[in-house]
Amino acid sequence: MGERRIEQKAEAPAIQQAQEILPDILAIVALRDMVVFPGMVAPLMVSREQSLNAINEAVVGQQPIGLITQKSPETEQASFGDLYEVGVGSRVLKMLKLPDGSASLIVQGVQRFRVVEGLSEKPYLKAKVEVIGNIVEESKEVEALVKNASAMFQKMVSFSPTMGEELIITLINIREPGKLADFIAANLSVPVSEKVHILATASVRERLTRVNMMLNRELELAELQNKIQQQMQSEMGKMQREMFLRQQLRAIQQELGEGDQRTIEIKELKDKITAAKMPEATLKAAEHELDRLEKMPPGAPEYTVSRTYIDWLISLPWSVRTEDSLDVDAARKRLDEDHYDLEKVKERVIEFLAVRKLKKDTKGPILCFVGPPGVGKTSLGKSIARTLGRNFVRISLGGIRDEAEIRGHRRTYVGALPGRIIQGIKRAGSNNPVFMLDEVDKIGTDFRGDPSSALLEVLDPEQNFAFSDHYVEVPFDLSRVMFICTANIMDPVPDALRDRMEVLELPGYIEEEKLEIAKKYLVPRQLAEHGLTKKNLVFENRALVRIIREYTREAGLRNLEREIANICRKVATDVARGSKKRRTVTARTLDSLLGPPRFFSEVAERTAEPGVATALAWTRNGGEILFIESSQMPGRGALALTGQLGDVMKESAHAALTLIRSRARKLGIPEDFYKKRDLHIHVPAGGIPKDGPSAGIAIVTSLVSLLTGQPVRNDVGMTGEITLRGKVLPIGGVKEKVLAAHRAGIRTVILPARNKRDTDEIPQRVKKELSFKFVTNIDQVLRNALKTDGASRSRSR
Repeated sequence: MGERRIEQKAEAPAIQQAQEILPDILAIVALRDMVVFPGMVAPLMVSREQSLNAINEAVVGQQPIGLITQKSPETEQASFGDLYEVGVGSRVLKMLKLPDGSASLIVQGVQRFRVVEGLSEKPYLKAKVEVIGNIVEESKEVEALVKNASAMFQKMVSFSPTMGEELIITLINIREPGKLADFIAANLSVPVSEKVHILATASVRERLTRVNMMLNRELELAELQNKIQQQMQSEMGKMQREMFLRQQLRAIQQELGEGDQRTIEIKELKDKITAAKMPEATLKAAEHELDRLEKMPPGAPEYTVSRTYIDWLISLPWSVRTEDSLDVDAARKRLDEDHYDLEKVKERVIEFLAVRKLKKDTKGPILCFVGPPGVGKTSLGKSIARTLGRNFVRISLGGIRDEAEIRGHRRTYVGALPGRIIQGIKRAGSNNPVFMLDEVDKIGTDFRGDPSSALLEVLDPEQNFAFSDHYVEVPFDLSRVMFICTANIMDPVPDALRDRMEVLELPGYIEEEKLEIAKKYLVPRQLAEHGLTKKNLVFENRALVRIIREYTREAGLRNLEREIANICRKVATDVARGSKKRRTVTARTLDSLLGPPRFFSEVAERTAEPGVATALAWTRNGGEILFIESSQMPGRGALALTGQLGDVMKESAHAALTLIRSRARKLGIPEDFYKKRDLHIHVPAGGIPKDGPSAGIAIVTSLVSLLTGQPVRNDVGMTGEITLRGKVLPIGGVKEKVLAAHRAGIRTVILPARNKRDTDEIPQRVKKELSFKFVTNIDQVLRNALKTDGASRSRSR
């Protein structure tokens, strides 16, 4: 085996020769995932037979051994094709054979070499090699690379907990740049291929450059890793500190007797959340809020807010509902027991029950009861709830102007609460109650929003299955709720909201209906409320009729019930004083109990003189009668209008005067009547604003009566709009106006011909007692309204 020594040359750049002689032929040991550099002392564990043979051969012959890294660590029986071309010649410093046949070695790298030719692979790898010398270039660049590499490696050692400080001491004692590069490369956690590349590089400058690049990259990774680790330690420290403080707090609370109570409270809330059977999204929100509450100290400002929010979520009936009573016949019987007449409403409820019986998942209807005060809209809602077997809840919308009243306030506000809808659902205790929205026509609007717009989602079955309240912030299903709205008139209700509701009109009651309601409902209820029985007080029918006619004049029943209650109080006073005598209220004894009558039939009295006509008007309280009074005086043709008339009604008066002037000759009136006369039209009850075109024909009739001297029939009431050509146009509110005429004792009603179909809604009992005259022009009106030849065709009631 030949040997050769490489002599050192002094030129720059120079090839630094090895100080030890490497044989030309070396036994080769394949290494897995490891690169040994010159000057590096490393332990090896050898177990493969091929490697053990090579080591035995080297030790016996006291020769260096070649260490070459495998390209793939998974290769078991390595060949030269599986190895890199460069390696390091090493001395075996120590060898220990183990019982299992393997050997433990300590080797020291001596010199780089490159495989020139593979000589054999069995019984061990043997190769012809040539030494790779160090190409040294002394320059400022090399000096700078050395300093930079040394500084970065020291910084990296400070970041890495696996690198000991002895590495820095060793680094400081290395004087040769090549050895420095090898030392740093050996101690970096970089891929094997990069280390082999450093091992194969003869130029010290190039080797230092590559080492600096590797150090720069690894240092950035180490700094980032150190930053992440510090953040994790900080978080862990914070969590440990918080846990320690909580344990201390728990110990303090236990000493004060508070800890157990807090734990019990949290557990109770968890149990209630589970028992509420919330939807999944709501359950997550409740559990998240409870987790916040558990970590929050009781004295924190947010504690009460969070606890109140959880209480609201728990208290809402997410899965609680009542079973509907679907017996149609029994439902009809209950409705009849609670309310007299109201056939349309009762039929609608029965229809809903019938559909609900056939289809269980029917969405709740949105009904709107429209009618004057006191006709029983609210009580009808209670009756419907009782009929269906549902809970009943009512909220009043009258006068609200803040949208938050419907949708609630955000929890960021102090004193925030859910809106009235969610509050009502909580009071109801079930998710399918009968929900009454009272006075929906009296909602206001200002800078705080439009509450009626907020109701659009509530009253839409296609949207309200996921109603969102600003406070609760999780959807609540309102599709099972039966909403009932009430209103006196529909004009103020926005079109979009009106479109979502099924409007059912409840007109005023006629005298016969009031009498029946008083006998069946009002009198028994007031007797019970005042602690009386039929043994103490009895009402005769004629007494009730007189109360209706002379002491109340209304579309509803509130005043009638008040007068009955007034009588009951007086009788209760006598009973309380010891009187055991049964009191019977008759028509004659009413004056002593209620005082003199408050209303009289003024129609006959007012229309006795020419110039007074009876008009039929509509108000939000039902129908009313108006007297149109006309008077004339010497003047120059001026027209005065009084009685707090609106612009439309004033225009009707001017149109009436123009019509009369254009037909003066036909009506038997001097054509120049207006030149020397001033006319004055007055509508009494001047404190009440009046407007609308429906008094047009009454104004014409009043003026013609004045100018011709013919009185208006005292049993005639009229309504209709007039045109300049004398045409009579249709109007609204026919039913209410006709009922008002009936209450006032009028027997003939003049209506526009195009309103004839509206009389179908009038009760048959009223139609039988009234005579209807359907007119198309003013001539027909005057023929039916004015007395002729001084003969009166009035009929007293």
